[in-house]
Amino acid sequence: MAAEDRTPVDNDIRSFVAATAVVFLLLGAGLVAAVVIQVRVGLNPLFALRREVAQIRRGQAERVVRDYPSELTPLAEELNALMAHNQEVVERQRTHVGNLAHALKTPLSVMLTEAVQQPGPLSEVVTRQSEAMRRQVDHHLRRARAAARTQGSGERTGVAEVLDELSRTLERIFQDKGVTIDWDAADDLHFLGERQDLLELAGNAMENGCKWCRGRVRVRAEQISPSRLRLTVEDDGPGLTPEGREAALLRGARLDESAPGSGLGLNIIDELARAYGGVLKLGESRLGGLMVEMELPRAEA
Repeated sequence: MAAEDRTPVDNDIRSFVAATAVVFLLLGAGLVAAVVIQVRVGLNPLFALRREVAQIRRGQAERVVRDYPSELTPLAEELNALMAHNQEVVERQRTHVGNLAHALKTPLSVMLTEAVQQPGPLSEVVTRQSEAMRRQVDHHLRRARAAARTQGSGERTGVAEVLDELSRTLERIFQDKGVTIDWDAADDLHFLGERQDLLELAGNAMENGCKWCRGRVRVRAEQISPSRLRLTVEDDGPGLTPEGREAALLRGARLDESAPGSGLGLNIIDELARAYGGVLKLGESRLGGLMVEMELPRAEA
């Protein structure tokens, strides 16, 4: 019989197992890191292409300009061709809209001129109906132009610049009424759309507030998410009941026939906002009058 203490052997085994486990853990971590790096480096051109497409969507670029590997070059070229084709379609739509405007407005102008030169009951009817037709033509052409614009490449419009211009203009128009417009918007807040459309949206809402206010209109524009902004126009006028707010969005609806206008202002805002994927809400202003609140697409910085 022979006997010996096995403690040294057990210690060696434990040391070997521990060392092996550490080596395998380090090897696994190294393999994972290598795979992550390889994927990141290998897919970096795809990430860059995604960033460029996002910049085009936000209106920060017009086409894909970077050089890509041969595997991605055909995709980049097809994206540029698709955007060029969409832009061409939009330009054709705008041309058709312009031609339609010219074709419809010229006969209407002739009818109005002839009606003015031959006064009488029939002349009054022709003049009144021709003016109504002209307003409807302007309304639908504006709607068609907005729909065409939203299909094109993104365009950035500074909100503060537009609000400042509108405030100065409307205060001069309503100076006899003593209207004061208090507006606030960050300099880096941009509307994802054309300047003319933002002028139409904000201008109609602000003009409506100036028309019905007692002397004060407040306008606020703020970011509510990376892709959305909120534009709020409030006045200190008589406001509207919930039923009146619903009726005010109907095309051609006029809640006070004694006031000038066509009844298309709020309806134009509603349709133009929806053309951009936005939302229009009417509520009660903290100033006591009507609150017009719009959620619109925001151009990311």
